[in-house]
Amino acid sequence: MSSQTPITTLSPELQIRLEEHTEGLLNDIINTNLQTRFVQEFDGLKEFRDAIELLQGRSAHDAWECYRDSVPLTSYGTYEPFILRFLAEPCKEEDVKDLLSPGLPVYLANSSGTSGKAAKLFPKYRHVFDAASLPYFIALSSGMPGKTAKLLPKYQHCFDAAQTRKSVTPKGCQILPMTYFRVIDVIRNEGKPTKVIITTDTSGIMRLQHDLTIEKDAEVIKMTLPNTTSPIAVGHVRNYRSYLLMHALFALAEEQLTSFYTTLSTLFLDLIVFMEEEWATLLNSIENGTIPDFEDLDHVREYLEPKFLPNPSRAQKLREIGESKTDPGWLFRIWPELEQVVCIVTGVFATALPKMRHYLGPEVLINSGGIGASEASIGVSYSFTDLNLFKVTTKEFIEYLDITKDPSPANLMPAWELETGRRYEIFLTTRNGLWRYCLGDIIEVAGFDPDDGMPLLRYVERSNRELRLSASVSITEAHLIEGILAGENSLGKIKEFTVVIDERASPRCFGYFVELHDAPIPDAHSALNEVRDELRRINDNVDVCLSSKTIGEPTIRILKPGSFSEYREWRLGIAKTAPGQTKVPVFVTDEATKEWLEERVVHELIRPI
Repeated sequence: MSSQTPITTLSPELQIRLEEHTEGLLNDIINTNLQTRFVQEFDGLKEFRDAIELLQGRSAHDAWECYRDSVPLTSYGTYEPFILRFLAEPCKEEDVKDLLSPGLPVYLANSSGTSGKAAKLFPKYRHVFDAASLPYFIALSSGMPGKTAKLLPKYQHCFDAAQTRKSVTPKGCQILPMTYFRVIDVIRNEGKPTKVIITTDTSGIMRLQHDLTIEKDAEVIKMTLPNTTSPIAVGHVRNYRSYLLMHALFALAEEQLTSFYTTLSTLFLDLIVFMEEEWATLLNSIENGTIPDFEDLDHVREYLEPKFLPNPSRAQKLREIGESKTDPGWLFRIWPELEQVVCIVTGVFATALPKMRHYLGPEVLINSGGIGASEASIGVSYSFTDLNLFKVTTKEFIEYLDITKDPSPANLMPAWELETGRRYEIFLTTRNGLWRYCLGDIIEVAGFDPDDGMPLLRYVERSNRELRLSASVSITEAHLIEGILAGENSLGKIKEFTVVIDERASPRCFGYFVELHDAPIPDAHSALNEVRDELRRINDNVDVCLSSKTIGEPTIRILKPGSFSEYREWRLGIAKTAPGQTKVPVFVTDEATKEWLEERVVHELIRPI
């Protein structure tokens, strides 16, 4: 590894460099989007419009000062009346052209809606598309002949030659959807309508990266992208289990697989668990060159069958390896060229890491990819050893709000004023037309890159996401995560969990639903006190109210194995989302989900008297 380490403060030279870089980004965005419908019609930007137009021949610094003093904070509600114009019947070009950014968007990115609220839509425009705007797990996915498909950041300094030990042509399993939820025909004054799709951001970016327009779908669905295992048709499978099993099938058939790319760690683990469950069926298919009779494959079977040829020798080799899921490094024996798995492993998704490392063994690297959201990509992974460390590399303009201060334009800070160790909420001004938009993510500044001064961030939690138990007790997602992890030594390794308000007894309490990687440890009930004590330690109000017995002690109910995989499939069937977007929230409040979870409880921990 390089001897360079992050720096805690910026030198005067790096600060000037960072100021010039970020002010230049902002000025480019202002120049691009100043004449858009949103900027010209939104009353909240009138002061900014008037001020910026007086700055003839302005510098990037002049633009920054004008922006800083006159642009208000915004939320999704600010943009929704404009974005809803795309959903009008008919949708006319004159109503939506140059709406948030010049021209028409290529697609509307559909957010995951994990919090239970309706999904948000974000127009994405072709003219702002480039490699820097890609999520990290896609940026270099196709690789080059003779080189591995490493996802090294452009300005990364902390990787050495050991990370590029292979010389085989890269072959990656990209577990990324290609589905879309709706096609909008934008009626033009002349000629054919322009089609704009509503889809996931990952699907939209994949289509942009490879110029896979919806008009080409009839031909594209027959293709397999270079250096990938799964045909594009697999990305059109909507059934959660079948979607992952088909990716597993094509990956198993490829002995020289070098990488997995997906969105979430839980998605990768589900693929492996489903692969274990259908091991014999998958191997028979590889031997005979047949596509299994899984659910929801009829519409893609004709495109998959020509891609899948009999391979008896590979099937035999896999049978010899066996279904050795209890042995460390099982996946490396299946794929001896496997180098890395790239997926989100921060926050609640970090609970998957122990099982992932068990399956992969020490030879395979886990890469946390990048940090971002449907609104924008923020940064890239900075280290293979510190999976919650990211470098800001975006071409969007980012400001930061110290979480101890009130949200107001005056309290927003640019990158060069950040302090290492402090926590901030992210606000975005983007090339796709968002202005001082509250992203809703809290990060901690871990330092700065010594080469160019760009901030290094750690993801902490979603902001304004608190579970309120009583008038005096609410708790953040981060505290709920810390609480349950404190009980792992007694409980066993946690695969996934969620929290509800448990109202079965008075006073009500925080109730954990937990799925474990393995069976509970015999004295698992000790976890109840460990979780309680941790919540008391990190949250003063919980401590006070437990002492006064105005809230109850937390409960823990164990779910049957596979429950949260079933949850993702259940949610996929009732929500407008895609397999890679379906997340288990840290807490849930709707009664339908609580009842669904209660039906899958196999054991409740009882506190000893």
